[in-house]
Amino acid sequence: QVQLVESGGGLVQAGGSLRLSCAASGRMTSSYLMRWYRQAPGKQPELVATITRESITAYAASVEGRFTISRDNAKNTVVLQMNSLKPDDTARYYCALVETTGYIYRGQGTQVTVSS
Repeated sequence: QVQLVESGGGLVQAGGSLRLSCAASGRMTSSYLMRWYRQAPGKQPELVATITRESITAYAASVEGRFTISRDNAKNTVVLQMNSLKPDDTARYYCALVETTGYIYRGQGTQVTVSS
């Protein structure tokens, strides 16, 4: 079983920055993906960013150039640095770990609110 705990959400003005962190614990395979998703009220979940164990990254077009995902394999943590935030970035952000089997663990999420 894997547990994921997110932190770092909050309220920020448009143009500001936030740094989300996610700590994974428990039994996990040695090679897995880490992802950040977000979901705004009334909307479908959106995959925001992905990072492999080798730190190969991919981003949604809506955040490309503004968000940066990184990870520390020794500490089993992943960070999402969010800059130039917009009101449209307001959502609950979830950390996810994708095992090599394809099973996905997800945290409880952290709320990000961007005021205009």
